[in-house]
Amino acid sequence: MTQLTITTGTEEDFFARGRRLAQAADRGQAIAQERVVSFEDPADVVKLITATRLALFRAVKEAPGSITDIAARLHRDRSAVKRDLDELAQAGLVTIADRVLPGHGRMKEVRATASRFQLMAEVA
Repeated sequence: MTQLTITTGTEEDFFARGRRLAQAADRGQAIAQERVVSFEDPADVVKLITATRLALFRAVKEAPGSITDIAARLHRDRSAVKRDLDELAQAGLVTIADRVLPGHGRMKEVRATASRFQLMAEVA
C-alpha cells in the first residue's frame, strides 16, 4: 500500500511539492508511491479524523468488506457508517467500489488505501 500523509499547508506548500515531484521526474528519479491530503486549516483535520472515524478506518484496514458488514462489526447504524465512509473516501483514506456478486447482486466493497497514515499539523 502507498504511504498516506494528512497534513496542513498553504497553497504555496502544495505547489512547491508539485514542483519538487516534477523536477524529480525530469531527472528520471523514481517517485515514491505516496498520497498526501493537505488542509489549510488544522480544524478541518480535526473534523475529518474523529475518534469514531479512526476506529472505522482501523476496522476497514483489519477486514475490508461491505458497508453493512463493517457497520455490524462496529455495532453502528449502517447509514451513519456510510456517511463516515463517504468522508474518509473523499479524503482518500478508503475506497468504496461496486462489486458484482455472482447470483446475488451487488455490494459496495470498502478497502483502506494505506495500512497506516501519518498526521502532521502545524498551528501558528
